[in-house]
Order: sequence, then C-alpha cells, then structure tokens
Amino acid sequence: MITFDDVLAAAARIEGRVLRTPTVPSHTLSRAAGAEITLKLDNLQAVGSFKERGAANKLALLTPEERARGVITVSAGNHAQGVARHASLLGIDAVIVMPRFTPAGKVTRTTSWGARVILEGDNFAEATLFANDLQEREGRVFVHPYDDDAVMAGQGTFALELCQDAGELDALVMPIGGGGLLSGSAVAARALRPNMKMVGVQVESYSSLSAFPGAEITPPGGATIAEGIAVLKIGRRPYDVIKEYVSDIVVVSERDVEDAITMLAEATKQVSEGAGAAALAAVIKRPDLFAGKRVAIPITGGNIDSRILANTLLRAMLRDGRLLRLAMEIPDRPGVLADISKTIGEAGGNILEVSHQRLFAAPSVQAAELEVMIEARDPQHAQDITTALAASYIVRRV
Repeated sequence: MITFDDVLAAAARIEGRVLRTPTVPSHTLSRAAGAEITLKLDNLQAVGSFKERGAANKLALLTPEERARGVITVSAGNHAQGVARHASLLGIDAVIVMPRFTPAGKVTRTTSWGARVILEGDNFAEATLFANDLQEREGRVFVHPYDDDAVMAGQGTFALELCQDAGELDALVMPIGGGGLLSGSAVAARALRPNMKMVGVQVESYSSLSAFPGAEITPPGGATIAEGIAVLKIGRRPYDVIKEYVSDIVVVSERDVEDAITMLAEATKQVSEGAGAAALAAVIKRPDLFAGKRVAIPITGGNIDSRILANTLLRAMLRDGRLLRLAMEIPDRPGVLADISKTIGEAGGNILEVSHQRLFAAPSVQAAELEVMIEARDPQHAQDITTALAASYIVRRV
C-alpha cells in the first residue's frame, strides 16, 4: 500500500509541472446542500483534469532506458491527455489507445499534445486488451490509468493541496472510476486529517461497490454521461486502500449527475464533465450524510463535449419548468399566431421555437396544430403563461 511519504515525494516531483489548483468556498452550493461546501477546481488543469497529476509522477520516475522505449496507455480521455502532455514535455514517444466511441473532443485534445491515438474496441475492456497486445509487440512501458502506485501517489497530491488550503473539513467526497484518485487522496487525507470521512461516489451503471463494505459486484455497464468513471472493476491496489480508509459509497443516477453539471454551471460558473460533477450529485442526493458538515468536493474534470453540455442544460431546464413546450389546437385564420405571440410576450415568456402544422396534425381542415417552446423564469411563471393561453385556446403541455 502506498504511504504518505510517497505522496509527499510525488508532490515535490511534479511541482511546477502541474498546476496547484484553487480551493474555494461556494456559498451558493452551501445553501443548496445544507452543508458548508468547499470546491477544489482541478478542471482548471492544463489538460482539464486531475489525471495530469498521476501521469506526471509516473513519467518522471521512468529510467532513461524506459523513456527511450516509449510509453503506451489506454484511456477514455483524461488520463490519455495527461500522459500525452507529460510525455511531450519529457520528449517521450507516446501511444494512446482509446475506445472507438470516445468523445471527439477528447481525441482531438489528446492528439494535440503530440501522442499517436489509436481508436480500438467498443469499450474500455476491449481497448485494454488491444493496448496490452501492442505493448508486448513494441516493448513500450505501460502507464496504467489507476492500478499503479506511482499514479496513485500522484493523484494523492490533490488531497495534499486541499488539506493544506481548505482548513478543517469533516468529509471529502470523490468520484470512483478505477479508484486511483480516491485511494491516493485517502492516504494523504488520513495523514493530515485523521478524523475526516472519505466518501466515494459511483454512477449506477458502474456501481461495483454498491454493497460496500460488502463484496464487489459486477455492474451492468452501458452508456453514461459520467464516462470518466465508467469502469466495471476497481483496480486491485486502489481497492486495498479504499477498504482501509473509505467510510461510505454513494451511488448516483444519470439524472443526479446531469442536475449536478447544471448546478455547477449555473451556481458556480464552472464547467464540469459528468465524472467531475459526481461528488456534488452525491452530496445533494444524500443530505443525511452531509447536512451541517464541512464538505470538500472536487471538480475533477471539465472535458465535456459542447453538445452534451448544451443538451444537459436544456434537459434540466425542461425538468424544472424553465423550458415550456405547449401544443395548441388553433383556428386556421389570419391573426391567430400574432395573438398567441402577444399573449406570451405580455405574460413575460420568450418564444424559442414554433412548429405550425396545417395538413396532417389538425383534427379539422379549418384548424391547425401549433407547438411552441417558451422560456420561463420558473415553474410558476410557466404555469401563468399556460393559463393565459388556455383562456383562448385548447392547450396541453408536452
């Protein structure tokens, strides 16, 4: 098991190569969560993720002979970028194997650091098999994303900085993929804050520790917005640390994560990927664990595809009533659309989209079907707009 001295050595080794990210209180999140929330913003790293820490430490420890052989790793994106960047800084040839369906933005950012990217396999397991085979054929050094002592120690510098900068804390909540961040941070936190609770977070489809402290299970897997923690089985080295130091595991849903991404964007102006928002999702979901406590939450990464971020924000607005979709049966005569627009405008709504169908959807040849999307301030405002339109037209929410 790695030690606190390993984390301290990693911190000295990567100093100046990895950003010491800000640790900031969030009064807005504190009010929403009923706890005193402190954020550590590792989404501000050069590669947009904490993964840079472990990669920098691992590569710095390679011998001259190992550097000459080059390195290879497998990753869905963030570890890939960390390895690619620090290999480039050290003049090491790097090959990154990614699953075929890795978001395009992560692939592009990885290649921009000079690494050779190979897209292979439909999931992480298949990509790993390919990477292991290529590693044997080419003799490269394999840089594991999480099941490696040097990587774990590097990730532990996250909690080292946090404990030095944040003051007293009651709990540190962290996402779990392969377990490198949580395990390395747990070692550092136990040394500096022996009484602080360590809480891990998994997403439903990848909740191998849902029975914790009981035995691991094999989760179903599948698509998730939190692809950064979409790992079916915890690494063996991290798991030994997690069993020793972690007090609770919280499992969150896809919707929990989407809501947390939205909350971070709107309340703190921070862009977070799904895995990066998982810790906040857990705090909001389980107030019984955190109410009134001093809680640290990492934003572990900000590498979210722009389209996914936009869709996530729009889905959240639909759910909480700020986006209103109405279908109306209207008479097919001049002036009706103008009247509807006026009614919505006088009620304070903002029309975003209109679909007007005469030929097929209307129940009568003298009627038309209108669907309109409206931006409202809040659910009550949405209801007020609906009521105003219902005074003159047949209206239903869709």
